Amino acid sequence: MYQLHRGLHQFKTEIHALNEEFFEKLAQGQAPDAVFITCSDSRIVPNLLTQTDPGQLFIVRNAGNIVPAHSDNTSGEEATIEYALEGLKVQNIIVCGHTKCGAMAGILKPESLAGMPSVEKWLATASRTKEIIDKHYSDLPFECQHSVIVQENVLAQLENLRSLPCVARKLWKREVELHGWVYDIENGEVFVYDPIDEEFQPLRHGRDGTLELAEGLGMPR
Repeated sequence: MYQLHRGLHQFKTEIHALNEEFFEKLAQGQAPDAVFITCSDSRIVPNLLTQTDPGQLFIVRNAGNIVPAHSDNTSGEEATIEYALEGLKVQNIIVCGHTKCGAMAGILKPESLAGMPSVEKWLATASRTKEIIDKHYSDLPFECQHSVIVQENVLAQLENLRSLPCVARKLWKREVELHGWVYDIENGEVFVYDPIDEEFQPLRHGRDGTLELAEGLGMPR
């Protein structure tokens, strides 16, 4: 806790003090560029990863970057996304999974969740992802299955997003876009899902300086 308290003091006396005008403007309201749905894993820092400032990302976090499909029991994730779309008029939703995800490992190895009934129940909402692995990738070794389930889980959550009425309305009106990402913690690469090639591909700089997907360099499965 000492390190955290020291950090609070440093933020107030150095960061905040040198950027008072920015924080005064920030206090007037928010207009984020995207909803960023990611895992609670402490190694994932969305603003660091995307090099964005406070106010640019509307962040939703939980174990496994899961978005429960729409049901009669409204989830906190659905309510938060609805507020972002209707209240803040956000036009992009990103689901960002990551390598070495403990939640995905727990889905693959349920026995590792012994003594954590709440975690087990929560991860059961991603049962469709497990079914895909069991059906199509059961012959792969654990490490390969883990890589696959991270990617398949992102795609499953994009489908769950489409089931939310607030998202479905915006998609029909073309007022929101959905994006699937996977962040590789070890090498810093972010793979973006390409719905045409149906694979996650890294970003690269094009000849004109813009960013584009690197075709033929899909994330290993």
